[in-house]
Amino acid sequence: MTQLLALDEYFQQHRETHLEQLKTFLRIPSISSLSEHKEDMQKAAEWLVEAFKTAGLENLSIDETAGYPVVYGDWLHAEGQPTILVYGHYDVQPIDPLHLWESAPFEPEIRDNKLFARGASDDKGQVFMHIKAVEALMQKTGTLPVNVKFIIEGEEEIGSPNMESYIEANKEKLAADVIVISDTGMQGPGQPAVCYGLRGLCGVQIDVQGAKGDLHSGLYGGGVQNPIHALAEVLASFRDQEGTIAIEGFYDNVRQLTDEERGAYQALGFDEEALKEEVGVTELFGEKGFTHLERTWARPTLEVNGIFGGFSGEGIKTVLPAEAGAKITCRLVPDQDPDEIVGKLKAHIAKHQPAGVTVTVTEFDKGKPFITPFDHPAIQAAGRSYEKVYHVPTAYTRGGGSIPIVAAFDEILELPVVLMGFGLSSENFHAPNEHFHLENFDQGLRVIGDYYYEIAGFTKDELRK
Repeated sequence: MTQLLALDEYFQQHRETHLEQLKTFLRIPSISSLSEHKEDMQKAAEWLVEAFKTAGLENLSIDETAGYPVVYGDWLHAEGQPTILVYGHYDVQPIDPLHLWESAPFEPEIRDNKLFARGASDDKGQVFMHIKAVEALMQKTGTLPVNVKFIIEGEEEIGSPNMESYIEANKEKLAADVIVISDTGMQGPGQPAVCYGLRGLCGVQIDVQGAKGDLHSGLYGGGVQNPIHALAEVLASFRDQEGTIAIEGFYDNVRQLTDEERGAYQALGFDEEALKEEVGVTELFGEKGFTHLERTWARPTLEVNGIFGGFSGEGIKTVLPAEAGAKITCRLVPDQDPDEIVGKLKAHIAKHQPAGVTVTVTEFDKGKPFITPFDHPAIQAAGRSYEKVYHVPTAYTRGGGSIPIVAAFDEILELPVVLMGFGLSSENFHAPNEHFHLENFDQGLRVIGDYYYEIAGFTKDELRK
């Protein structure tokens, strides 16, 4: 507790300075998916190097990849102590639709103790907290209780296409005993959670081609296949009316929930009625026999993310369109393989292709699912650090979303991965008016600092078991 008091004093004294520094970071429009922001991506990487230096990290580098660079820094003077590898990302999502923002996305504002800006929660704010936790420990004690390494990448929001090869090429440089990532959320306000599993991802685009050009629906309708109708037929074949996915073999390798996990989820007391009110629906929907948490954390999905084709302007245009398409993503769970699922999806589409059209499937993002047993000592240590600061029990959850590179960390470096998130699901990451609740910024700094001491209490063998 003495350590927490020392951290608390430092963070109170420097709170306004830290928030101004974070605002400077957030003003950099580091949007990885838009090529016009290439210079901004470099600026963000350079900003991190300076922040690392101020915090007391050493061996700083901006490591080039085939895309945007990875920023590295370390402090390795805790002889005999474990090493924590901290991962995060400095790239952010695009800002459209701009007119829905209440304040400029790259001009941070604090309103109602919330920091509004693109990247405030995902993930610049949470990366910044780890840097400042190291800075606080160095300033108050002149040392760290553990060794630390930081790798902050610039391509997470576009699927981390070059990160896996970077990890493979730098296994010795990245050698550690535990990986800590703060790019997830808490269970709710004042309800800390350690996420011990994430769903994987695969995405495809389906294109349906009919006639060589749009046709007059009066002259040709009823005699030539309509690509939109054909597409609708294919899409309808993916799931039954209760949400069960009808693709042959889709569930073959799904790892079933244990009774312990189901009991832990039930003990969270999740309010499905409150969720319906929050999202504005009259009923929840999903696979029969599972709760909402089980459906969104531990069961696979297939969702249509967008449909295009034909005329969608004002009024009516009597046209039989030449083409139509849809974008599909599947969230995957342990032990599903993205390549196998895409193969089964393609086979299903070929089997259900309507007459009179040509259907092509283009593959997009893929990422494997990930899970670390929630009784692992590094996971439980995170729970204890949360509880010291928040004074409530920590929930152990899975995440419904995907961080594609996490599975690569697990497979290549063979390390336990601890997902210590401080965001909230209501913070509009990936949407207009993204924000970060500053009470979690304040408390999260203290949680991270305490966690470094918790990890110092383990041997390397205990963490690597």
